[in-house]
Amino acid sequence: MSALTKTIEVETRLFLRDSATVGFGVLFPTGLLLALSAIPALREPSPETGGLRSIDVWAPTALVFGMVMIAVQHIPVVIATYRERGVLRRLSTTPAHPRTILLAQMIVAFASVVVSAALMILVAWAVLGISPPTRLLEFVVAFTVGYAALLGLGMISAAVVRTSGAANQIGTLLFVALMFFGGAFLPRVLMPDLLREAGEYIPPGLQALTAAWSPEAGEITATAGGQPFWLQIAIMAGMAVVAGGIAAKLFRWE
Repeated sequence: MSALTKTIEVETRLFLRDSATVGFGVLFPTGLLLALSAIPALREPSPETGGLRSIDVWAPTALVFGMVMIAVQHIPVVIATYRERGVLRRLSTTPAHPRTILLAQMIVAFASVVVSAALMILVAWAVLGISPPTRLLEFVVAFTVGYAALLGLGMISAAVVRTSGAANQIGTLLFVALMFFGGAFLPRVLMPDLLREAGEYIPPGLQALTAAWSPEAGEITATAGGQPFWLQIAIMAGMAVVAGGIAAKLFRWE
């Protein structure tokens, strides 16, 4: 068994033991969508949403909660904890290079957001009658690139913070800022023009995910304007590359 495979196995066990991360990062999007579906008004078709139910339009928003939680809160806290406890420093003297832990962390985290998304989409379809993503390729691209951009931002935090407490505080601020400016907390039609346009490119790209999930819902959320799908993807991909480069440049093992 290779060092990476063994490390992934260990990190997976540690991840599953963290009930808070599993609950909020993996299960929360599904639970949130089910909880909102209990509101009768959200299950009724509306002319304002082109005959769709509000819960149909809101489903991609529930999905991004887990993505942001894992990328900007969980990963930085884990890496900061390893740095704080000297794990990264000790590993640097062994054949299991600290980069192996970083790679394993990113693999396990990405697997967790994929499981979270698959679970939510399955439950949304089976229980709530919400159609799965109709433009599957575009959805996968938006999901992957959006998460990569989030991960880049999270790794900048992980690169420099010294303690898990500081990583948690920074992660919370990032979570709130990304969800707010990305359009998860307020309807797009209520946002100022500048904020609405900026939200097109802020990870994880909620507008791109919505358009790929349901073209009709994407048109509704873009009624006040909207940028081309592939332009949004290209800019977020650029963010992922730049943020990842900055994180690599700033990263400290101890």
